[in-house]
Amino acid sequence: MNAFESEERMDIHNSDVPMICKSCEARHKGICGALSADQLVYLSKHTTKSVVEKEHELFANGNDIDRYSNILSGVVKLTKLMADGRQQIVGLQFAPDFLGRPFKQQSDLSAEAATNVRVCSFPKSVLEEIIRQSPEMEHRLYEQSLKELDEAREWMLTLGRKTASEKVASFLYMISENIDPEREASSGPIRFELPLKRADIADFLGLTIETVSRQLTKLRKAGIIEIENNRTVIVPHLHKLSNACEAES
Repeated sequence: MNAFESEERMDIHNSDVPMICKSCEARHKGICGALSADQLVYLSKHTTKSVVEKEHELFANGNDIDRYSNILSGVVKLTKLMADGRQQIVGLQFAPDFLGRPFKQQSDLSAEAATNVRVCSFPKSVLEEIIRQSPEMEHRLYEQSLKELDEAREWMLTLGRKTASEKVASFLYMISENIDPEREASSGPIRFELPLKRADIADFLGLTIETVSRQLTKLRKAGIIEIENNRTVIVPHLHKLSNACEAES
């Protein structure tokens, strides 16, 4: 089955920012925020919106790169393949993250939809032409690369120094902060479906499945989170979860 369904062309408005871009999260907070109206019109002429079903690949390790994407909603799981076939989850991406590596011929990671994911995709050649013409776009991509580097360093600290309880709390905090980019910080409890299976969470955190389950129960009993139907997490007060990321709860 084709992973990409409900594909549609974007509406074009030659004299203004394309209507669909005006309400797009990537337009305001992602890389497209660096583009002028004319550049957005040009990009949108070559752009498609797609829904990628959960557990389908967006791209595979070693494949030639021919398209880039902005994530509009959902969670993307990045994995690294070892020579003996083992895989390691090395990161998660959320809206409005940019998916891809400009000016690289092949991908050295695999990207899989951890949930149903909406993406806005465009040909590699088109985006790289815009990058050559727009220092602002190049700057925005550079900023995202530095953001990903900072996040990787922070995650190295989590994996290397934090306790099991702090690791699980940090994972949940990361999801809570990123799952709804338009949410106001003071707008009440945060509710989300865990984007990874318990086995994947354990793999990501360097823990056993049993340890992940115990720590989730511990956080629940402490009133830091609530759990419904084994997959739905509710965070009543984000600051309590934040505190749990740095000290045993």
